[in-house]
Amino acid sequence: MKILILGGGQVGANVAENLLSENNDITVVDQNAARLKQLQDRLDIRTVAGNAAHPQVLADAGAADSDMVLALTRDDETNLVACKMAEACFNIPTRIARIRSSDYLESEHGDPLAHFGIESAICPEQIVTDHIYQLFTYPGALQVLDFADGKLQLVVSRAHSGGKLLGMPLRHIREHMPDADCRVCAVHRRDTLLVPDGDTVLEEGDEVFFVAAREHVQAMLKELRFSERPLRRIMIAGGGNIGYRLAKLLENDFSVKVIEARPERAQWLAERLEHALVLRGEATDEELLDAENVDEMDVFCALTNDDEDNIMSTLLAKRMGARRVVALVNRTSYVDLLEGHRIDIVISPHLSTIGSILAHIRQGDVEAVHPLRRGASEAMEVIIHGDAQQSRLTGRRIEQIDMPHGSHIVAAIRGEQVLMAHHDLTVENGDHLIIFLSRRRVIRQVEKLIQVKLGFL
Repeated sequence: MKILILGGGQVGANVAENLLSENNDITVVDQNAARLKQLQDRLDIRTVAGNAAHPQVLADAGAADSDMVLALTRDDETNLVACKMAEACFNIPTRIARIRSSDYLESEHGDPLAHFGIESAICPEQIVTDHIYQLFTYPGALQVLDFADGKLQLVVSRAHSGGKLLGMPLRHIREHMPDADCRVCAVHRRDTLLVPDGDTVLEEGDEVFFVAAREHVQAMLKELRFSERPLRRIMIAGGGNIGYRLAKLLENDFSVKVIEARPERAQWLAERLEHALVLRGEATDEELLDAENVDEMDVFCALTNDDEDNIMSTLLAKRMGARRVVALVNRTSYVDLLEGHRIDIVISPHLSTIGSILAHIRQGDVEAVHPLRRGASEAMEVIIHGDAQQSRLTGRRIEQIDMPHGSHIVAAIRGEQVLMAHHDLTVENGDHLIIFLSRRRVIRQVEKLIQVKLGFL
């Protein structure tokens, strides 16, 4: 596809790098020429300096024959106008905008975004907030992803001593969980992603990727690790958009403290949060953390805009006794270095956001895409259409489907039913299939497999 990315900041740059790896033709527009120069030095892309909302700048960037525009600047109004120009002046088929303000997303006056020709709005801050909030539902999880409106979830958890499945082949899962069905998709062990079979034996420290119906996830987590005590006390460092949204979601069910350095923002938070306690200060202030009993915190979340502050404050909180620490880190190169060592969970906002965009780029009826392992692997939800003559999957059992090496079907959602993809499951028209790709380079082969044959209407 020929894709026009407006905004070369952290979000735009990471999206460009991710989409470029799939052989898309990328052009990035930004007002900062120095930033564009850095992007060009790092990536094989075309860049145009200028205001992304100006029609002539869009024309210079090749809007006339672009397939998609991603308006990802930090300014909502620039993104809105750019999408309107893309529709009215250049007839770009797919228009996606980054929208940060909740006034646009939760307006009481209809859908204001519809007036700007926006097909889909993404809010990175809300996406990240939702991902972090899921972790409070399952204290033992590293990542929780929803499919089919939450009927099925893909969960990543680290196997610990005390887990009943450690040292046992995976084929014994059904014996331990006779009333719950689940499927282990992959195991990450010592920097290697393994695709398991029934004889695979889990080891302590393994990162286990599994899918299960929502109501069965907790049972599977108990098989992988000792029971976690419930979460009660949460401390959030940073009262920006993400910190505020998370505190708002948590404050009615947990004891929440928010640390914010800016006096005016701390005052703003105190006026809008009903039960959370707002503290003015620096999250790296050891005396403040000690005075506020960080050692009693079940979770410490560092969610400021500064990677280094987030890393240092979580390390400090962990050393001082916080049970679990979560850091928001923008630099994807830091994530693997940090997670699982002194920092329990590292959240990358850009990788969380890219899935919302990839679903629009995939060929076939793709409902959702979630990058995993920093984008090296992927899980996708696709809808199957057509009969046995029109589809390569309909009417065939899982064991009869020749999936590309590095990909496999792990589950199906049929109406309200969640079905694990055992060898004798037959795919039907309308099924939502969950496909796990341990190697993203086979995505084009998977797309070809799920598409209906020519002539299907």
